Parts: sequence; structure tokens; C-alpha cells
Amino acid sequence: MTIAVIQFGGSNCDRDSVQALGSMGFGAELVWHEDGLPEDVTGIMLPGGFSYGDYLRAGAMAARSPIMSEVREAAADGTPVLGVCNGAQIGCESSLTPGAFTTNESARFQCEHVHLRVENADTPWTSQYDTGEVIELPIAHGEGRYEITDDRLDELEAEGRILFKYCDAEGEVSPEANPNGSKHAVAGVTGESDHVAVMMPHPERASLDDLGRTDGQPVLSGFAD
Repeated sequence: MTIAVIQFGGSNCDRDSVQALGSMGFGAELVWHEDGLPEDVTGIMLPGGFSYGDYLRAGAMAARSPIMSEVREAAADGTPVLGVCNGAQIGCESSLTPGAFTTNESARFQCEHVHLRVENADTPWTSQYDTGEVIELPIAHGEGRYEITDDRLDELEAEGRILFKYCDAEGEVSPEANPNGSKHAVAGVTGESDHVAVMMPHPERASLDDLGRTDGQPVLSGFAD
């Protein structure tokens, strides 16, 4: 199994992602966006960072890299794809997933640990959790506020395509527990098929015992499903 971790100019969570995946027994390798996808790729991760300095909009320039056409084709063929933080922004900009991520309500970069409530445990990325379970993951973003039309969000809710929502330690969703002002506190969503997903918090930064928390491991395990 080879998981391609795509590098763009400005990616900075790429090596973290390879290390986290490797610690879980996955074969993962860095793939420079100009080199195209390997033939034996079985999974794709779009890592965090600041691709192209977040010029125009976060993820907008990377989304137009030729490799993203290959990523969309692979996703259409059933290859698991996970976008995290800047990778989530790229995923939305590439139409892999609906909605968009924009400037935090605070207008500040936020780096902290947050609580998330699992909204749907019937996806590859959440199957090792229980619906309603509360986990803790770190965030580090300036443009993490999820936006989408109300009607479209209602459809995503009805279709079970919301993976996580920001909450407090007891699982209560509230404005106070929403770190960036995301609509309906959404922290992660799936594409048309649930093997494609994006999320703003970083599971790879909570996947090693040395980091003090392993709540993110089940998300990365989705590459095996």
C-alpha cells in the first residue's frame, strides 16, 4: 500500500504526515506536485501548510496544479483521499468536497487543541469511533471557517456527510466551543463518496504516543478501509 502525500510549494505538514502514517504501518511517500501520482498509489493525502503562501485564497493556487486533475480521477476511481487543514482548503477549491474555508471569525491565526464530536461513525475515516464520541485534536489555521449555503448544508446533514463538529469537552456544540466561526460548527465533511474527506483539525499531530495523544489515529486508519 502506497499513500502519496502531495507536496506543494509551502506545504509544511507533509513530513509529519508521512511519519504518522509510517508509524501506523502504512507505506507513505512524499510526492512533489510536478511529478504526478505514482502508478501504485492506493491512497492520497493533501497535507497542511501554506501552499503558495495562501495567495488569492488559501488552497486556490494548489487546486489548479495539474496533479489535482489526477487526484480527482483517482478519487472517482475509488482511491481514498484525505485533505487536512491547507489540504482541506485545496480539497474544497478542487471541488472534491463542497463548501469553502475562509478567514477565521477572529481574523487571527489560531493554534490550539479543540474538542470534536463525531457526527457519523459510518465512514472509513470515523469507523473506529462511536457517533457522538468526543475527541481532541489540534488546529493551526487562519482560514478555517467553513462556509456553505444553508440549503446545501441541510443536504449534507441529511446525507450524513458531516464528519465532525466543534464542541466542548462534554460534546455540547455552542458558539463558545466553535474556534473559528464555522457554520454549524462543521470541522470536516466528505465528498460525494465517503472515501473522500476533508477536515481542518490535524489528526497526524495527535497520532503518536510521543505527542501525548493518539485521538487522530482512527482518522488515518481510514486509508486501510
